[in-house]
Amino acid sequence: MVLDLSIGEDGAVAFTFLLAREDPATLVRDVRKAVKAVPGVTAVTVNVSAGGRPPSRVPDAVPPPPTPIDQPNLGRVLAISSGKGGVGKSTVSVNLAAALVQAGFRVGLMDADVYGPNIPRMMGVSHKPAVDGGKIQPLEGHGVKLMSLGFLVERDAPAIWRGPIIMKIIQQFLRDVAWGELDYFLVDLPPGTGDAQLSLAQTIHLRGAIIVTTPQEMAVGDSLRGAKMFERVGVPVVGIVENMSHFVCPHCGTSSEVFLSGGGARLAAELKVELLGQVPLQAHMADLADEGRPIVVAEPTSPAGVALREIAARLSERLAARSAPV
Repeated sequence: MVLDLSIGEDGAVAFTFLLAREDPATLVRDVRKAVKAVPGVTAVTVNVSAGGRPPSRVPDAVPPPPTPIDQPNLGRVLAISSGKGGVGKSTVSVNLAAALVQAGFRVGLMDADVYGPNIPRMMGVSHKPAVDGGKIQPLEGHGVKLMSLGFLVERDAPAIWRGPIIMKIIQQFLRDVAWGELDYFLVDLPPGTGDAQLSLAQTIHLRGAIIVTTPQEMAVGDSLRGAKMFERVGVPVVGIVENMSHFVCPHCGTSSEVFLSGGGARLAAELKVELLGQVPLQAHMADLADEGRPIVVAEPTSPAGVALREIAARLSERLAARSAPV
């Protein structure tokens, strides 16, 4: 499984690692740790080739990805992701965070969507954070500790950045922010399977990922690819949230399917994970988000508010059960 092994005079080790489809994704991390533990090794570069294909060589100047670290003070670290944009991932993120706070938990929410940081507006917080003792002090909205690039750059500033810059931003938000002691740490990721997702998985040990989708097959297909990406890097998918599942009439309470139905359930079945819940479309929900008022705070008894609070309760129950001693 090892090809092109080279050892520099400075102790830098580089090799290609052939990863078969049936191999666990965590094997790469274990191999890197094993090599770094060898006396005299100063750096390790692993070029991964999946499925036995000819390896794509990485220039020697590219630094090896960091080994994920544990930050026990952050509690349960969960990534909230989607395969495509526009499915309501950030809406689910802010409402889950606010609902967990309502349930008595200490919660942090990191906006890792560097290309479209919407968390500040959706949580009603816009001023710049202070720095105290070399640590960035997180802001707070609805009881949730917050950090976002949106607090640090101008609202109309375009984010024209490559992968290394994105990794640095994520690392700084994790390590240089005074998060304190938390029970849950939610990370709102950009859509897709790009640099932000890989950087997060390489920087910190994730407890799991929550995939947000809508019922349409196009969104479900993209979400499936996103879920498979997390599995390849050793992060379990803890559940699926189907957003915009149906429309509830504010006058008569009748439920109508605007899109195709059952997409979230089909995705959960294919991944063999739980469908955490279905969030309906609801009038004025977008207006409340623009005002910085999550639906679980502004209208907790509305259909969407109830659904999101139930998802938060189900999530905390499942994670608590996984942590319980056998």
